[in-house]
Amino acid sequence: MSLYARLNEHADPFLLEIVDRDDLHAGPGQLRVRVHAAGLNPVDWKIAVYPQVSERYGVQVPGGFGNDFAGEIDEVGEGVTGYAVGHRVFGGARGRAMGEHTVVTLGSDTLASTPDEVDDITAATLAVAGRTAAAALHAVGISDGDTVLIGGAAGGVGVFAIQLAVAAGATVIGTASPANFEFVSDLGAIPVAHGEGLVDRVREAAPDGVDAALDLHGTDTALAALELGVAPARIATIAAGPNAPEGTIVTGGADADAGALDDVAARIAAGTLRVPIQATFPLAQVNDAVAALRTGHVSGKLVVTM
Repeated sequence: MSLYARLNEHADPFLLEIVDRDDLHAGPGQLRVRVHAAGLNPVDWKIAVYPQVSERYGVQVPGGFGNDFAGEIDEVGEGVTGYAVGHRVFGGARGRAMGEHTVVTLGSDTLASTPDEVDDITAATLAVAGRTAAAALHAVGISDGDTVLIGGAAGGVGVFAIQLAVAAGATVIGTASPANFEFVSDLGAIPVAHGEGLVDRVREAAPDGVDAALDLHGTDTALAALELGVAPARIATIAAGPNAPEGTIVTGGADADAGALDDVAARIAAGTLRVPIQATFPLAQVNDAVAALRTGHVSGKLVVTM
């Protein structure tokens, strides 16, 4: 038997129930992972609240919860090569991450080896946010000398996007609440307040103009970038969906290059990229973790430990 977080129905607010289930086992082409940590992303609660989002991601309700995980392989299915019991791994299992065990299917779920220098709590934050940041930056072609505007810079994707853009040689302007200015600055960005008057504040921070923009929250930053003269093809959104301004790029983690996750993990192992963890919660307090995420005031990442 093992514990997992179960979502019984779509609701707002919703309640996850911690329940026992029979042991999972790895089938052909699968691995069973003893999960040590599971990171939270905004899409997790949206799947739980909205049936249409759940359907889009192929998550069944009633069922499990979460996506990002890190842990250790404890069972290898028939036909699997390159992995063994005791191998540390991290990745994504949509709707199946938040529990003591998960089963991942090679070639379908996201899986990578965890570097020795990276702890499981950190590794459990990478699958969605790391890949999404890499995909968004690639989509708008960030390069040395660019000035990039990042909306939602203090959030889970923003902390990766800032650091990856700076590493590429870009100057980063990040929108945040004044309470998060020091946090955003420490990551390497020039902080500006979001909200009314954003265009004027960005003009002041970047008198020579802005070359590209990432909107990691909605459409406000994308619209400001258009007003600032940024070409639509150099503006990416990750949460705007059909509301994205015409000509801009809608992207996400699924669009990341095959090596993006390994690259992010390698940077963390080398000490050139860090993941700020705002808080960790035991599995029994997963509902508290979700409530904290839904406030929209998280700086960095939240992680549930098993």
